Amino acid sequence: MDATPHEVFHRMQQQWLGHPAPLTGDDFADDVIIETPFAAPGHQNRFEGKQQFLDFANPQRAAFPVRFDGCRTIAIHDTTDPNTIIVEYELTGTSTKTNQQSTAAFISVLTVQHGKITRWREYQNTMAILQALG
Repeated sequence: MDATPHEVFHRMQQQWLGHPAPLTGDDFADDVIIETPFAAPGHQNRFEGKQQFLDFANPQRAAFPVRFDGCRTIAIHDTTDPNTIIVEYELTGTSTKTNQQSTAAFISVLTVQHGKITRWREYQNTMAILQALG
């Protein structure tokens, strides 16, 4: 049986904790669409396909000066589409440069078909993230 959107999100949470390891893309469909509508100006906010996202994300993760300590799910909202959920969550991390801990809020709209993410729209609090990075 294919993983549900709830199960896929839970796996994503587990992968985020600790020092960012390279993403394998196992949870992504080959033709996944990933969007971050509130990306900082000048930053890419849409990725088409698993490989395009991995080519972008893995170098970013390797250089990211944060260790993620926790991911708190605030709420998961089911939608009229059983393949799509809306997730409110917070990531707490510690800067590897300053040892300062910060928390940022996120909302994601996650669509999963046949156990793979086909669309992921993530709304990030970019100001909180930038502030946490110093």
